[in-house]
Amino acid sequence: METLRQLVHTDGPLHSRREALLAGAACCCCVFGGLVVVRRVHGWRQEKRLTAKAQARRESSFRQAERAVLLYKQSHPMTDSHLILNLPLSELTQQLQKGSLSPEEVFYAYMEKALDVQKKLNCCTEIILDSFEQLKNIDSKGILYGVPVSLKENVCLKDCDSCCGVVKFLDQPADDDSVLVKVLKKQGAIPFVRTNFPQALLSFDSSNPIYGMTLNPYNLQKTSGGSSSGEGALIGGGGSVIGVGSDIGGSVRIPASFCGICGLKPTSGRLSSMGMRSMYRGQKTVLTTPGPMGKDVESLALFLKAILCDEMFSLDPTVPPLPFNEEVYQSRKPLRIGYSEQYEGTPVSPSMTRAVREVKALLEQAGHTLVPYKPVRMDEITDLMGKGVFADGGATFLQQLEGTTIDPSLRAQVQLYRVPSWLKKTIAFIVKPLWPKGALFLQSLTGVRSTADLWKVQASIEDCVRDTIAEWRRLNIDVVLCPIIGPAFNLSYCGKLNCMLPYSMAYNLLNFCAGVVPVSTVTAEDEKNLCHLASGNLFERILKKAAAGGEGLPVGVQCLTLPWQDELCLRFMKEVEELVRKRDD
Repeated sequence: METLRQLVHTDGPLHSRREALLAGAACCCCVFGGLVVVRRVHGWRQEKRLTAKAQARRESSFRQAERAVLLYKQSHPMTDSHLILNLPLSELTQQLQKGSLSPEEVFYAYMEKALDVQKKLNCCTEIILDSFEQLKNIDSKGILYGVPVSLKENVCLKDCDSCCGVVKFLDQPADDDSVLVKVLKKQGAIPFVRTNFPQALLSFDSSNPIYGMTLNPYNLQKTSGGSSSGEGALIGGGGSVIGVGSDIGGSVRIPASFCGICGLKPTSGRLSSMGMRSMYRGQKTVLTTPGPMGKDVESLALFLKAILCDEMFSLDPTVPPLPFNEEVYQSRKPLRIGYSEQYEGTPVSPSMTRAVREVKALLEQAGHTLVPYKPVRMDEITDLMGKGVFADGGATFLQQLEGTTIDPSLRAQVQLYRVPSWLKKTIAFIVKPLWPKGALFLQSLTGVRSTADLWKVQASIEDCVRDTIAEWRRLNIDVVLCPIIGPAFNLSYCGKLNCMLPYSMAYNLLNFCAGVVPVSTVTAEDEKNLCHLASGNLFERILKKAAAGGEGLPVGVQCLTLPWQDELCLRFMKEVEELVRKRDD
């Protein structure tokens, strides 16, 4: 700057002084540009170093676990791993508690299987090496005594990173275990592996730039869904009997649907979220919650029985002290069930609607009453979902991603958030006559302009909850049967179909309990019926391409209850599961 001042005050003709000024300005620009380049190169090198360190730690954990499994198998050649892996959680816990199986037998059977599934699907971020030590000191009185449990990476573990797929969050190990991990250990469970996720967690894809893409256990050309991608793939592939995911827009239910397993989004607040890492804190409009994922409904119920205990209520006093209600779960009283096959104007695959129709028929045959149900204010709910999660127009989300590599699966989403709000509104206004749903979705991402507008959003959500409950009361229904996003999409399509999120995310906004049960598989007729989407709107045409080639993939349905009726939701899911099983036997 001193050089520039000297140049400006140089004696001589005016044009010489101007030339000197321009030369000085150019010099400053070069220096500034050089600093920017240096900073970017430094950032790139730092990112590469942190990524390499995380990947090396991951591979090291795999190698150490493989050696431990090999040594165990050599000293215990008679262990029947196949038998252990085929036991449902309820029978597994019984045999462990009776002593028919030892925790070591079960642990090493699942460790070996998890490593095998990992090689095929890339579903794990690391083996929890402390689990080998914990195996030696388990609380034998716990409900989950000796049960290996898998954890989504954002469930914090002491001395481990929870990075959400953002490189700059690496090398920041947690100071303590999350409340859920502490309770699981108290109940005798052994957290043994951490599982993969999409970058930033706010996506139902399955890829991040640190650990890569997780594949579907039924078809390697398909995604496992997200954001609890690794949990869905690992459990669906047989490498875990029960796991913990998290759900803010379907992140437990969509991978459960894609991978042919069961998943529950409890009422937010029923389980402790203390020690769960999120992309950014403070967003309270669309509520997130941890939730169990397992092979069957009974596994989810057993998980809740274990977790809903005095230990959790003591560690996290913000959780209401409501133990598991066994009477509600075991009840077989006939239900009055509302059902929906599709949300108006929202794309749906043929297998999704067929699954609802078939389950409806089974429930009617079993003596339940089924009545048509149309969700109220769904357009408004869709708008509120975007305004709730991105009240700032996506600014905080983008800030958290600043300076880090963006995964290809997230790029379209990020580019959309970078569009200025005024331009989003302009485009929404232009396309609204031709594409109302698209305009509504785009408008919802503009955020809110003031605190008063945020209060209006919150008030509108309260109105939606009130009116939805009123509609349930008017129809006198206990539960609702409806579609869930599925079947598993071809790779790289999830980010193009966020318009389908109302099937799952609406119930995060309303804070209803929701669960997913697999009930069927994609048929040749379903594949043929995809052609009906070819003449639809843009999203339907994309859905046709995303769902193509899915014959044989699992198809699920979604079960809903009002808030705090989690046991009733599980009871309804169990009923659906049993009816489907009887049909297929």
